[in-house]
Amino acid sequence: MTEPTIQAGRTNAGSATGAKPVAGDPGTGRVEREFTVKDRSQLQQTMRRFLRHRMAVGSLVVFVLLVLFAFITPLLWKYHYTTITPDNSVPPSLDHPFGTDNLGHDMFAQVLRGLQQSIKVALSIALIATIGGTLWGVISGYYGGAVDTVLMRFADLVLTIPSLAMAAALANNFGGTWWIIAIILGGVSAPYVGRVVRGMVLSIREREYVEAARALGASDFRIMIRHLVPNAFAVVVVNATLLVASGILLETSLSFLGFGIQAPDTSLGVLITTGQGAVDTRPWLFYFPGLFIILVALTVNFLGDGLRDALDPQQTRQRR
Repeated sequence: MTEPTIQAGRTNAGSATGAKPVAGDPGTGRVEREFTVKDRSQLQQTMRRFLRHRMAVGSLVVFVLLVLFAFITPLLWKYHYTTITPDNSVPPSLDHPFGTDNLGHDMFAQVLRGLQQSIKVALSIALIATIGGTLWGVISGYYGGAVDTVLMRFADLVLTIPSLAMAAALANNFGGTWWIIAIILGGVSAPYVGRVVRGMVLSIREREYVEAARALGASDFRIMIRHLVPNAFAVVVVNATLLVASGILLETSLSFLGFGIQAPDTSLGVLITTGQGAVDTRPWLFYFPGLFIILVALTVNFLGDGLRDALDPQQTRQRR
């Protein structure tokens, strides 16, 4: 009884393996194994690449924990951020983990409120700037001509003015609630997103599938929503994550200058401003808010880096 012979993926035990005969070798009895790979959708491939980016996955976990910490812990903590306790300027202790200020406010409750407001402002800035900038860039890039010229020259005008100075002037006139700050900072950030999206649309609008959709009678709105926006989605998502990081720093800077969120409300920028004068005598007033600003900014930046790698199929990715 002869042994099965295996050569370059071929074997004479063909009927038992369910493989197909080799083309060009009829009657030899040699067969070739048939290997198949399970198809993965684009979303599955993106998720797989993202999960291999260890720093990004860790940053996502930390950011989610920070959000839960900011919005759930105040419901369980014994002090409200406006509560004035009899303990004035005490250092961190079991009763006051982050100490108190000179009025007796519990700094743990104050930092929780500041983190909550800063996260709301940063996420709102990213949402407003992303939606507004995407529409801006898609319309400008798709229509071109006079429409493109007008929209891009206006974007250039906005970008030539320092965003912090423009935001400070607008916030000084329209008030200092968190949602007004978010609208102002989101508005001044939208032209940047618009320019990035326009660059993508200028190349996408010349693709064959866009020409085919136009030839079939698809409306401009349908082409923009069904073809241009989805194909620029990777760039939009990455810029949105980066806007969260830059948004929290912009809000901090604006509050540091006195044009951000106003008392009796607070934010991490407000806490940094009030604590800078006591950094030598009561360092807990300054360093605890600053620590959370650094944590949020770093985690969102690492998250954006991981999303950029996962959404760009042309990059060579290594396990991190």
